[in-house]
Amino acid sequence: MNKINNILIYLLVVISISSCGDFLDTLPDNRTQLNNEKKITQLLVSAYPGANYSVLAELSSDNFVDNNAILPVILSSFERMHDEIFAWQEVTSSTQEDSPSYVWEKCYAAISAANHALEAIDSLENNDSSLELSAQKGEALLCRAYGHFILVNIFSQAYKDETASTLDLGIPYITKSETVVQTINPRETVASVYTKIQKDIEDGIGLISDQNYSVPKYHFNKKAAAAFAARFFLYKRDYQKVLNYADDVLTADPTNLMRDWTVNYDNMTAISYDYINTQLACNFLILPTSSVFSRIFGTRYGHNGAAMYGSTYGSGPTWTGALPCFTGKLYISGQQDYGVFFPKADEMFEYTDKVAGIGFAHVVRAEFTAEETLLCRAEALIYLNRIPEAVADLQIWNKSHMVPNDLTEALIKSFYVTSNTLFVKTLNSTKMSSSFVISATQLPFINCVLHFRRIETMFDGYRWFDIKRYGIEIEHSIANAAVDKLLYNDERRAIQLPQEVISAGVEANPRLLSPVSSSNYSLFIAPTDLSN
Repeated sequence: MNKINNILIYLLVVISISSCGDFLDTLPDNRTQLNNEKKITQLLVSAYPGANYSVLAELSSDNFVDNNAILPVILSSFERMHDEIFAWQEVTSSTQEDSPSYVWEKCYAAISAANHALEAIDSLENNDSSLELSAQKGEALLCRAYGHFILVNIFSQAYKDETASTLDLGIPYITKSETVVQTINPRETVASVYTKIQKDIEDGIGLISDQNYSVPKYHFNKKAAAAFAARFFLYKRDYQKVLNYADDVLTADPTNLMRDWTVNYDNMTAISYDYINTQLACNFLILPTSSVFSRIFGTRYGHNGAAMYGSTYGSGPTWTGALPCFTGKLYISGQQDYGVFFPKADEMFEYTDKVAGIGFAHVVRAEFTAEETLLCRAEALIYLNRIPEAVADLQIWNKSHMVPNDLTEALIKSFYVTSNTLFVKTLNSTKMSSSFVISATQLPFINCVLHFRRIETMFDGYRWFDIKRYGIEIEHSIANAAVDKLLYNDERRAIQLPQEVISAGVEANPRLLSPVSSSNYSLFIAPTDLSN
């Protein structure tokens, strides 16, 4: 019970500080109040995005299906926005939790807090050279980098290379606090945004100190910062740097950092709280968000059909059926036919009035973990042609998920073949960038790591990023009306900016009905929201 109380107390602190978000737009007078180390440290609590981007990413990916397309049912969606996201349409029906508007707003609010902290740090250090605020500066730089990293991966095309990505619209990269309300910042290119993220990471990571926090795992501690760097450089395809940072976290033997899946739980709530336990070695950074993500399950859209059998409930190179680690840990919502749910994304409700039954819905994310960092390292090792070392990392993941059979190169090669379409997707990497070459030797191992990543990051949103990185083409079957295909270079891979942001003058993502668009885009009509 103490663990639950501690989490909710932390959520209250985050909400109380984040609720002051409006002042970040209207300073500058209040900035003079950031006049000591304690106040800056407190402000940095609000430099972490309070939005959960999983709904946008998961519904856009192949991790969810339309139950109305595979079952003899007519289910309604939880809200109209879910229909729009699943159909890769612009979201016009909501600006609430989980919407593009909410993700955009909360990320830039967090970036603004980081910028205010950085300016206050510079001012204090200039006035008093004896002050030591490097840890706060490092945290602010990592927070600023991560806010932009989320935004560019949601609202822009995937990073291709330094040349190709100069053709793609990125997002505004904000490095100064706003002193004028409704300032319109131009969008930069994806390449430019990545360059600035890299600079903030590299400037900040050496300044991080675990001694600066009472609960380090609610902040960018050293391991979380290195894990972020490893993920960033994986997306940028700088594989040696992935190794450098991942090695800092994992060392040569990360076995003791893996999650203990042998623990048995009495109920779904116990699983969800333990998954984000700050005492677990596998968890590097825990982030609370405002989200109603879990309310999707049991409605029209579910983790079901090919999405389920190709990941959580499907076989692998060393197992058949669901992974042994999921025994007793996969739940249904509504009816079994509607798919399964793993409670890492379970809702934690904070009551503001228990009698009235009102309050705030939260999903607390394990944002950086040892397992995901391990798979980042394995992927980098494959591209560096260090296959045996990559397989050793994949075997650590395999064994930690309670699979009794050892993973070998031979098993990987025999399982990840073209005909095994549930687990082997066409990777259009060279179509995205001529420098993104996957050799025939590397291909089965890349398919293996993508499969393991899909399972490991289920309901976190990272599958969508992997689909974008590799140009994987996916289809969404919409009831009995249409099958819409998202091509490797479809404009809709960049989720459209919020309508109010476009109306304010920020350039929208292109939606040209050209050969690079899905052939069904102009014909598709989303079904009516049956909940109305």
